[in-house]
Amino acid sequence: MIRVLLADDEELIRVALAALLGLEPDLEVVAQAADGRDAVRAALAHRPDVAVVDLQMSTLDGLAVTAELSRALPSCAVVILTGHGRPAQLPRALAAGAKGFLPKGSPGGALADVIRRVHAGGRYVDPALAADALSLPECPLTARELDVLRAADPDTPVHAIARRVRLSPGTVRNHLTSIMAKLAVNDRSAAIGTAREQGWL
Repeated sequence: MIRVLLADDEELIRVALAALLGLEPDLEVVAQAADGRDAVRAALAHRPDVAVVDLQMSTLDGLAVTAELSRALPSCAVVILTGHGRPAQLPRALAAGAKGFLPKGSPGGALADVIRRVHAGGRYVDPALAADALSLPECPLTARELDVLRAADPDTPVHAIARRVRLSPGTVRNHLTSIMAKLAVNDRSAAIGTAREQGWL
């Protein structure tokens, strides 16, 4: 029997998935979670074989949950579900340790098949998302610029960003100027929006 954890902040979807997987004779949903932190806690408490995690969740998103489970519970394979079909997230999901990545709009039996595959040591990536991911533009920002942009909420003062990333305010201003020039945008908010849309953040 393959023990499964389901994590999705939309209760209707989570309950429907649990019911669907409950029809499979070799799968057992042992825990459910409504947000990222609960998903990690439930995984550590129930030690499932496979965790099925929504990409967009509160407290911790699917990528953060995947990274945490890869570190704290490496025996648990993680499958990420996305409702938005965002191919830009695929490389980051795989880098975080995800073994499967598929859209919520997949055929009914697809999730059960993917769970079996990753439990057996394989991987699965939706072919359409994989093809789209291969054609994405490469991120023009350096790792340090990405660190600054992650800390740079639109209303956060430069000195606060500088404290978060342990740089001087002048260096942060230089990074923000460089980021906006590389992304061809006029302000920090647009830079954050562009980077998120491309899946770089």
